[in-house]
Amino acid sequence: MKTFTVFFHVVLFGWMASLTAQAENWPGWRGPRGDGSSMDQTVPLEWNGETGRNIVWKVPLPGKGHSSPIVWKDRAFVVTCEQELQQRQLICLDVETGKTIWSRTVLKSLLETKHNLNSYASSTPATDGQTVYVAFLEVDGSTIPARNVGRARPVTPGKIVISAYDYAGNRKWQVTPGGFVSVHGFCSSPVIHGELLIVNGDHDGKSYIVALNRNNGETVWKVPRKHETRSYVTPLIRTVNGRVQMFVSGSHQMASYNPADGTMYWHVEGPTEQYVASPCFDGEKFLMAAGFPTHHVVAVRPDGDGDVTDSHVAWHSRDVHCYVPSPVLAGQALYVADDRGTVSAFDTRTGEKIWKERMGRHYSASLVTARDHVFFIADDGITKLVKAGPGPQVVAENPLGEFSYASPAIAGGRLYIRGEKHLFCIGDTAVTAVR
Repeated sequence: MKTFTVFFHVVLFGWMASLTAQAENWPGWRGPRGDGSSMDQTVPLEWNGETGRNIVWKVPLPGKGHSSPIVWKDRAFVVTCEQELQQRQLICLDVETGKTIWSRTVLKSLLETKHNLNSYASSTPATDGQTVYVAFLEVDGSTIPARNVGRARPVTPGKIVISAYDYAGNRKWQVTPGGFVSVHGFCSSPVIHGELLIVNGDHDGKSYIVALNRNNGETVWKVPRKHETRSYVTPLIRTVNGRVQMFVSGSHQMASYNPADGTMYWHVEGPTEQYVASPCFDGEKFLMAAGFPTHHVVAVRPDGDGDVTDSHVAWHSRDVHCYVPSPVLAGQALYVADDRGTVSAFDTRTGEKIWKERMGRHYSASLVTARDHVFFIADDGITKLVKAGPGPQVVAENPLGEFSYASPAIAGGRLYIRGEKHLFCIGDTAVTAVR
């Protein structure tokens, strides 16, 4: 009887854990924990967008955009820009069918200066299940000389526009919390923290990080950034030894703030100028990848105060060429994708490079992990799945059938990938057929 009771509880625990993983939403940039990790145990590891294998649905999207889709229960949201109309839009879709429930024009504005690998809709929305928050850049067409560039050229200054919509598509509020200018364009994603919505405003001007009241859009706090240089990192918030820390790398430094009021706890100067990739946290250290003009992977201990440049860098590797894709943790390794197609795995404890392998032609999308596998989506739409472990064990190679520059989302046993023209919902079609 005792043996049966133990067996019953093991089965029950496993079943409940499975339900919890299945119920995970993907509410914003890099998912429920902001680090690309998913607890989902049923997301498929094989698909083919060309033959239709495990493609639940595929729907065309108007305009273009590199933002990630987000998913909350039966709704998916994505933003796009119809360039000919100069309209930035928020689209709400039914996750079962892919049909558009509603679409709203958030902003109509002239198109800003940008990098050719960026888009006019690159900021990923965030949701709490009741409200969706989106961010775009608004410009008036004027130009000024670009800063922090090797070649003199004009750039369009503008202001960040943050909008909030309810699930019926009604706008609740819209605000412009600060200016923004960058020759590379805009792609900062909002982060929900309690009653706050936090946005990184690093740019080539009076940079800042700002926190808004999620109910009305009013500014709760706004702190300046010392070096005033463009960077696009989405902050990662973790509680470490009882202290809530918001870690963000960018603008010549890595820093930790109190997300309640914007007070800085500690900072590490350098090691480079510009940052794009979002960080991870392994329970002991913040880990980040950067950047431009030099490339680095760095681990920082989070228990310091003030300038900890010389005291709290746990390890630092320069043997890498990463910039845009955000890394991901799996097991004891940090997986880092080189923009140019090379993948490296680092031991999180020591910084030792475990292995290095060329996986694709070019990477823009950030990495995600599920079922003990790391998903590497190259710009050509081919996803290679690598089994977490001591070597580069590729277990599947899945073509999408079109280019893809957006980071994927995982929710409800399905993978959502935004292609250049379509949004793909990928799942076990045998299971879908009996739903």
